[in-house]
Amino acid sequence: MTDLFKSNGILIPEHRMKLFDHFLQEEQNLAILYQLSKNQEQLMANWKTEERIAEILHQPIRIPNATVGKPYAAPFDFEQYGWNDLIAFRIEGLEALGLAYSAENNQITGVPTQSGDLEFSVYFKVEGQPEDAPFHQKDLLLIINPDPKSLWKNLESDKNDPYWKEDEVTLFSPLGDRHLLVSSKRGRSHANVGSFREDDFAFKELPNGWNVVVVSDGAGSAKLARKGSALACAGVVNYFQEPAAVESMAEFDDLVQQHASQTGEDTLKNLNHFVYNNLGKAAFQVHKQLESFAKAQDITLKDLSSTLIFTLFKKYDVGYALLSFGVGDCPIAVLSKDVTEVTLMNWIDVGEFGGGTRFITMPEIFQNEKFSTRFGFKLLDDFSYLFMMSDGIYDPKFVVEASLPDIAKWQEFLADLKGQNEDKAVVELSTTNPDIEAQLSRWMDFWSPGNHDDRTLAIVF
Repeated sequence: MTDLFKSNGILIPEHRMKLFDHFLQEEQNLAILYQLSKNQEQLMANWKTEERIAEILHQPIRIPNATVGKPYAAPFDFEQYGWNDLIAFRIEGLEALGLAYSAENNQITGVPTQSGDLEFSVYFKVEGQPEDAPFHQKDLLLIINPDPKSLWKNLESDKNDPYWKEDEVTLFSPLGDRHLLVSSKRGRSHANVGSFREDDFAFKELPNGWNVVVVSDGAGSAKLARKGSALACAGVVNYFQEPAAVESMAEFDDLVQQHASQTGEDTLKNLNHFVYNNLGKAAFQVHKQLESFAKAQDITLKDLSSTLIFTLFKKYDVGYALLSFGVGDCPIAVLSKDVTEVTLMNWIDVGEFGGGTRFITMPEIFQNEKFSTRFGFKLLDDFSYLFMMSDGIYDPKFVVEASLPDIAKWQEFLADLKGQNEDKAVVELSTTNPDIEAQLSRWMDFWSPGNHDDRTLAIVF
């Protein structure tokens, strides 16, 4: 207590100490001393409260980033932050962002509705504050990234261009004793700059029970690839409608029967020779037509660069005959009836075979020793699905060539079509589904970082 007097300039000499002790024992002075002690304790408590409030206000809290339109769940745990001493709190500003705080599971959840460096606030009181004390406000930053899809423009292509075609075509049609669902869609990279869809497709019921499906992927670097792919698809269909081709394809019936009954010699060799001869002529005629068009338009053949795959199928008593040709990086696959096996109808021009994509416009493919391996023939009892696709589907969904022979990857692909995807986009592959075209069109818009090329997918089922 002498220190208190000393701080006020009063020193108590030795000969006054008895008087000082008596002074302190007086009732009124004892009351003052008690009050001084209490005030000191309250002062220290008030300081600790203010210091704690300041500590919370300046405590860095990092909230995980969110993305517009994507379901969000992030921990927001008061115990983890050391905020166990809060006696009251409320959170404001999350609702405006499409989010909410759950005290039950200590999370911020919801689907963000806007992007930016946005704030929400925690209003709180700590232990030591009176109940009627005002709340303190702590502002917290939440970074909400924009939906990546929203960053891409969708500019119209030039309809006045002489080689313009629709940015998207989706069709569902009977084809022989099966049905074909096919969609070809301009990629985001093309839509972003208002350029054209380079992919194309065609299909036709042919005489003698044959059916043909064609897919072509125009090279993005070729200035008239959109025309090259269209010419290639139309050229295949037109070839197999020519009388000579119709007559030649009719000869296949006898070869199939001989093969099935094993009544002829070297039937498989004869069948493969037939496929090579007839489909080879079709491919070469397409090449020559592209060459003629290039000369007529005074452009290079390279300007029309396009991949080409096509499949012919026909039902016989002994099963389905499937004939195929392929150049480029577009796969053809047939799934067994019970979806437990996959049969690849072509190899694609990647890896050891090509080192890069090949095109039907390249004369060297017809002179290469591997040309005969570009053809496929299968006689199957039955099948569930025939898939043909451009690399706009293959790259994001299968990634590498090694995935193509794996039936598990095709089962995953089917599950994806059935709705097991980020967008929950469902394609019900049923002949009685009235929305099947719209469903496939929506599914084709799936997001895959780095994969923004044209997409074409043909499904025979």
